Amino acid sequence: MFLQKIRPFLYLGALYLTISLITRIIFLYHPITTASFGIFEILKILLTGVLNDVLVFILICPFLALYFLFLSNSKYQKPYGQIILGILVLLFLYILLIPNNIFKQYGGSVAEIALAFIGIKIIFFALMLFLPAKRRQIRNSLYFITLFIYVLSIVFNAVSEYFFYNEFGLRYNFIAVDYLIYTNEVIGNIMESYPVVPLFLVIAAVTLTITVFIYRKTKNELSELPNLKQKALLIGAYLVLCGISILGLSFTTKIKGDNVFGEEIQANGLPKFYWAFTHNELDYFQFYPEINQQQAEKNFLSQFAPPALKRNIIAAGPELKKNVVLISIESLSADFLAHYGNTQKITPFLDSLADKSLMFTNLYATGNRTVRGLEALTLCIPPTAGESIIKRENNKNKFTTGNVFKSKGYDVKFLYGGYSYFDNMEDFYKGNGYDIVDRNNFTPEEITFANVWGVADEDMAKKAISTMNAEAKSGKPFFNHWMTVSNHRPFTYPNGKIDIPGDAKSREGGVKYTDYALRKFFEMAKKQSWYKNTVFVVIADHCASSAGDTELPMDKYRIPAMIFSEGFIHPQKFTQTMSQIDVMPTLFGLLNFNYQSKFLGQDVFTKEFQPKAYVATYQDLGLIKDNHLTIISPVRKVKQYSLVQQKNNLSSEFNLYFDENPLKEKDQNKQLVNATISAYQSTSYWLKKDMLNR
Repeated sequence: MFLQKIRPFLYLGALYLTISLITRIIFLYHPITTASFGIFEILKILLTGVLNDVLVFILICPFLALYFLFLSNSKYQKPYGQIILGILVLLFLYILLIPNNIFKQYGGSVAEIALAFIGIKIIFFALMLFLPAKRRQIRNSLYFITLFIYVLSIVFNAVSEYFFYNEFGLRYNFIAVDYLIYTNEVIGNIMESYPVVPLFLVIAAVTLTITVFIYRKTKNELSELPNLKQKALLIGAYLVLCGISILGLSFTTKIKGDNVFGEEIQANGLPKFYWAFTHNELDYFQFYPEINQQQAEKNFLSQFAPPALKRNIIAAGPELKKNVVLISIESLSADFLAHYGNTQKITPFLDSLADKSLMFTNLYATGNRTVRGLEALTLCIPPTAGESIIKRENNKNKFTTGNVFKSKGYDVKFLYGGYSYFDNMEDFYKGNGYDIVDRNNFTPEEITFANVWGVADEDMAKKAISTMNAEAKSGKPFFNHWMTVSNHRPFTYPNGKIDIPGDAKSREGGVKYTDYALRKFFEMAKKQSWYKNTVFVVIADHCASSAGDTELPMDKYRIPAMIFSEGFIHPQKFTQTMSQIDVMPTLFGLLNFNYQSKFLGQDVFTKEFQPKAYVATYQDLGLIKDNHLTIISPVRKVKQYSLVQQKNNLSSEFNLYFDENPLKEKDQNKQLVNATISAYQSTSYWLKKDMLNR
């Protein structure tokens, strides 16, 4: 009896293990996997992966177990059948009619999914209640649908993991959680990026074929339903297996590989997704190495004058109330620019603008997501473990660049071509005193082209010009932070603008169109009365990809950045290592602003400036300084690499590529390890205590 009744689980388990193994082998030989593996390491990866998959499969079977548990004929007898049907109808009406029901509070498509599930349950339950002669056929149909959903979930998850790995070189992480929450943008992105209809038809065909096979092999198990004693035995055995699986995963998920790719490939995406979903913020003091808090703060603040968190910045000259336009460019890696060796000629305008600007040639993004770039430019603090502050609940009333401008009488706005609720940007910027101009502010006539991420950058450029013209009429200076959107998958934009068709959906096209849109913006701006009194800061939010052989590959964090103002900023190149968080304090220095600061970035032109950069993922926190990369990670791990610039034809200030040579613990630079811990521990502590609020 036992083996017969678990046959559906055995067939589904074999399917899951087979597909997971195929996916893992594909990842091993995927072009994005730049690491090489020996035969024994491949065997370790595959064996660890299979063990992970077995344990995970047991934990994803509760719905199937519950389905079999509730199979019975007695529940359709009077009055139980009528009572159960009435409860299901009331639940359906609750979801449908109550505006703020518990399902809608979760956001996304949760309410719609719950409504569909309960609706289908009502239909099948009613049919089995009122048509007892057809009950077996109906039960078989419902069983087929249940199998189909399970098989579809397994197949679709494998396809999703492939596309996620194809873009990021990682299993599921915080980004995948965002993708689940922001279903409209993500589904739209998929629809516009890939040949969805053929892809879905193949998935449906494969799913249907496998479902029919498993159904035919197992449908006879429904001819004789288990009694209550048998059900208790089966569910008890399953619960024991779940306990073993949870305990087993606590060990297998900690098995490390020789490099990041090995660890990602041997992992199972679902535990990583669950971990990311439940760890929006990582408690630094629980997971990371610590030193004495007072010593950490003393170490970190020693770079400032005076060495204090709250300090008065006194300029040498008179303040300059110039307008400021900060342009954050989506996913613009440094290696897209000709300055850094690119030969595709996809950024002709930005390359020409860089030669007329103060160009920061050796600048690193703090992270690999847009919200990290926005956080760095707005708060000017090192990244912290977990999700960006923009995505956290405690994200309001912070000390921001907008605060400084407001204290000087500026109008302060955040401009975005999409809907700013995405990535919690609206909540963050409104909660910190910014006005917002986003897609909601566009009339239909102002939109010539849009995709799921927002209006084309050229349309946003025109909207920005009209917004700035209105601000200029008020007589007040303005600070506008514009975030571009077009250089993002699916990389669609209007045809006829550049020599790469808008429907080619190529990364190079997205970069070149954004460059084109920025050229149009500056051409329009030059005709405005406020142009000569305006400073433009142009910088990427992050690189196009963050995958590499190590946790924090140097070339995947290097971004272009420049400050331009005709007649005010003299063209020059600043070549020392610096971070995104240094850009706005440097701008305030150029404007001779006097203000009380809590920024943790530095004005790079002060004598106290220490060349360095902070780079991070959601869990690996790094410091680039003195030709070393020091990384701290959970659980209290420290790694350090010596950095040796690779030889090529580029001058050193534009050479992106470094050999990251791991150092043994005894060879590590302890002073840099302490500096890394001090920076991230102090920042985490001040955030936790609300000491970085305004």
